[in-house]
Amino acid sequence: PAWLRRLCGQLLSERLMRPSGVQAVVRGIMEGTGGGTGAEAAAVDWRKCDTVAKILASCPQQCLSLEDYYRLVCPQILNLLHIQDKPTARQFQRVATTTLLTMVKEHPQLAEKHLLQPLLAPLLRCSES
Repeated sequence: PAWLRRLCGQLLSERLMRPSGVQAVVRGIMEGTGGGTGAEAAAVDWRKCDTVAKILASCPQQCLSLEDYYRLVCPQILNLLHIQDKPTARQFQRVATTTLLTMVKEHPQLAEKHLLQPLLAPLLRCSES
């Protein structure tokens, strides 16, 4: 029903914008994948990663502004690149890179400010020295 969809969307949005919310949502959705073998398991894993990335790249209706959403969520997306556990890291890196690409396509200026500049800052510092 529509009311349930709205309520789930609202709860998901609220969780995403909390500290460590992105990681919690990604863990919750991706739990149970990555354990299989073969092409079919890999395809399911990729589809799930793409779906999660689309969710993360979409600004929720409850958010007051797209700028606020990017400011809150983008640092968390970049943190997904630093997960240490190998199987989890692979999935989280897929989600992070797909989300990054989607955000850059949809809102290039905001993505540059909140994703690309922080991501490339160490490289830029090294090249300036």
